[in-house]
Amino acid sequence: MTRSKNSRMRGSSSHGWGAKKKHRGAGHRGGRGNAGSGKRGDAKKPSYWRDTKRVGKSGFTSKSALITKTITVQDLDRSAERLLLQKKATREGKAIVIDLLALGYHKLLGTGTTSKQFSLSIEQATPRAVEKINACGGSVTLLTGTADEASVEDVKEPTKK
Repeated sequence: MTRSKNSRMRGSSSHGWGAKKKHRGAGHRGGRGNAGSGKRGDAKKPSYWRDTKRVGKSGFTSKSALITKTITVQDLDRSAERLLLQKKATREGKAIVIDLLALGYHKLLGTGTTSKQFSLSIEQATPRAVEKINACGGSVTLLTGTADEASVEDVKEPTKK
């Protein structure tokens, strides 16, 4: 039977921790964690300052900010088939009918192009987005709000030359 480590280490002065100094409390290593990076511990300071998550304040949190989730015409064009497969959109004739508000989107932006015909319902849409959807034979129904100071009726159909 082997003796316990405690009894085997008797008389060795360091009990397997090397020099006598090494196995002491947290004071031996300058404190626990980031302790000692205030007025002393100069080696820790630069790395401590560099980490912006720990030092300093940044901005403020608005209590009244409304989060507007947006989707672009390009994103809509790319995800249309997936939405049809997931039954989050339906097809009526050639038009793909999507209730964007039910999907959690509040505003339609005009970035990108589309060749698909959409029938969309959403709270807000930019005039450029409405123009692009209408150009493909689709329609945008605004449920509440405005299309950035221009409603669906205000956006003119593109003229053909």
